[in-house]
Amino acid sequence: MAASLQAAATLMQPTKVGVVPARSSSLQLRSSQSVSKAFGVDSAGARISCSLNNDLKDLAQKCVDATKIAGFALATSALVVSGASAEGVPKRLTYDEIQSKTYMEVKGTGTANQCPTIDGGVDSFAFKPGKYQAKKFCLEPTSFTVKAENVNKNAPPDFQNTKLMTRLTYTLDEIEGPFEVSPDSTIKFVEKDGIDYAAVTVQLPGGERVPFLFTIKQLVASGKPENFGGEFLVPSYRGSSFLDPKGRGGSTGYDNAIALPAGGRGDEEDLAKENIKNTSSSTGKITLSVTKSKPETGEVIGVFESLQPSDTDLGAKVPKDVKIQGIWYAQLEQ
Repeated sequence: MAASLQAAATLMQPTKVGVVPARSSSLQLRSSQSVSKAFGVDSAGARISCSLNNDLKDLAQKCVDATKIAGFALATSALVVSGASAEGVPKRLTYDEIQSKTYMEVKGTGTANQCPTIDGGVDSFAFKPGKYQAKKFCLEPTSFTVKAENVNKNAPPDFQNTKLMTRLTYTLDEIEGPFEVSPDSTIKFVEKDGIDYAAVTVQLPGGERVPFLFTIKQLVASGKPENFGGEFLVPSYRGSSFLDPKGRGGSTGYDNAIALPAGGRGDEEDLAKENIKNTSSSTGKITLSVTKSKPETGEVIGVFESLQPSDTDLGAKVPKDVKIQGIWYAQLEQ
């Protein structure tokens, strides 16, 4: 059809007619009309088609111009966004500064995921011996590494840097418990209550994702202020009532994913770990160090390093060692 229109339009162009007698012009016009009718298109339709084609070209040019303008606006907005994110993490605030802010001033800034800092103080643990109550105990991870096989197969397994897949909800806060300072300057802290666990998922360089439960449940830490720590409980990442994709669970669901074959091989050794769910807890170890304290306000901050196992998928996988490093903050009340 397009070829027919092009042929008809070509035959109707005035430059093709030239200066000829009137009879020849009428003959040429009649022949053009006959050709147009032969193709099923009259001359008026051809002229309308040519006019419509010009209109479409103008519309296309306007669309191109609009696209350029939209692209420029998109690039401008991208520059604005990149400029806003270039500021990095927000400034670390003191406890009083955080308390003075409203919800809308904190929302979306990342401050809610940060532990407070201390304004002033001394670079040591300056609290007198006695029994205190630790409150507002906060642990903020700043680094997650997972022990896994190295990219180089000849190298032994080592702790590898990871990419955080969880939102900024991994900080432990509002933890409290008795805190004792002995005359020989040793300290002891026992974790009793608070937001003491957070589900976190990180991704290894190879793409494998490692979920784990960052926690310090039932921690009993003791030692010198510059180096004290202890073991804590690491609960199962999933509870006993969790059902896997085949409906198997620890305290509910199916006992087996397949029909029992002859000979009772439904729970043979290679399938037992998948069929029999294990929700037992494990243990981790943490070491803390005091870097600054302020006795007049009862505040103390420091750094920590925790080593704990990752998720086992209810006993189906071998856990990986996860090393967590970060900062901590607490208030001591006598």
